[in-house]
Amino acid sequence: MSATLPPAHEPTPSVTPAAALHLIIPFAHTGGDGEPPLAPLPDAVRLPHLRQLLATATRHRLLRVPPDSLTPPHEWACAWAQGLPTGVPELDATAHTPPAHGSSIGTDLPADRSLPWAAWDAAHLLPTPQTPAAWFTPCHQEIGTHHVSLLPPQALTLSDDHSRALMAALAPLALEDGIHLRWVAADRWLATGNVLAGAQAASLDRVAGRSIGPWLHALPPLLRRLQSEAQMLFYTHPAHDERASAGQAPVNAFWVSGAGAAPAAPHASSALPPPTLVHSLRDAALAADAARWAQAWADTDRDVLPGWLAQAATGRTLHTHLCGEQGWLHITHSPTTVWQRLNLKISNIFSPQRFYSLVSSL
Repeated sequence: MSATLPPAHEPTPSVTPAAALHLIIPFAHTGGDGEPPLAPLPDAVRLPHLRQLLATATRHRLLRVPPDSLTPPHEWACAWAQGLPTGVPELDATAHTPPAHGSSIGTDLPADRSLPWAAWDAAHLLPTPQTPAAWFTPCHQEIGTHHVSLLPPQALTLSDDHSRALMAALAPLALEDGIHLRWVAADRWLATGNVLAGAQAASLDRVAGRSIGPWLHALPPLLRRLQSEAQMLFYTHPAHDERASAGQAPVNAFWVSGAGAAPAAPHASSALPPPTLVHSLRDAALAADAARWAQAWADTDRDVLPGWLAQAATGRTLHTHLCGEQGWLHITHSPTTVWQRLNLKISNIFSPQRFYSLVSSL
């Protein structure tokens, strides 16, 4: 399971796969670093299953990322859930060992680190396991009065034919810089080459729907130059006029994400069940649709959390990850004794309010 979430048109999962051990909810809260939230977290009356989930947790820990972090909290959670080597000792050392019963651990994650999702997700397409790679995503940059913003890629509805044609046009320019391109999907081209080995690039979920200015500095000059060349190339490409005549936003750029080489440590994800991701809140947040975001929380509480709670009641150890834009609340449900359940009931009398406060700080 990739950190790249499914497109917006796919429905919210109503049944959590029985094998899953991790449920990840990106954009469980929005805003942060002085930015107001898109909408307040719905009250406990509207989210009874979330309230129950919080009240019956046996462990929790809160992890924070800096405002300028290239990697959002839910991608750190995805990597942790899959046992992938993040290079962060606080995560790698506890990949299979949650905090002690009832404890809370605060961890600050680095700002200037992108996770090599392209190398991890497309390992079967690479010449060697440590081949440096990145995802190139064709996109539309909207030029405003004060900044340039990036349209969420799923809003482009880019056809395979246009995507392939645009990638074929860019491939010779990329090859001059030692970058090979391979078409994987309409919104995803696999780039490989040694120049990507140390590249740092902001996640699409950091940039989509927002000004790209603060995030461009992370890219090496070579990639920024290739982006500029692509803008001129795409502007004169037949696909530009064809999309414009159809009333569609033209593809006028590409974004780099998931860059780097996979660490030499073993790839553990194949031995673990893939996490279940709920993407509806993320899609609404990137579209800046407050009403849709609030409805997505209600849908998640109604359609997803009951099945998750039922699995927790069977005695399996399950992990729920509520991720905002600046923080990640990792909640664990694990088997308990009668005395532990009694103590948990007593200690958690006021926990929903406390947990709601934590989630609202994400």
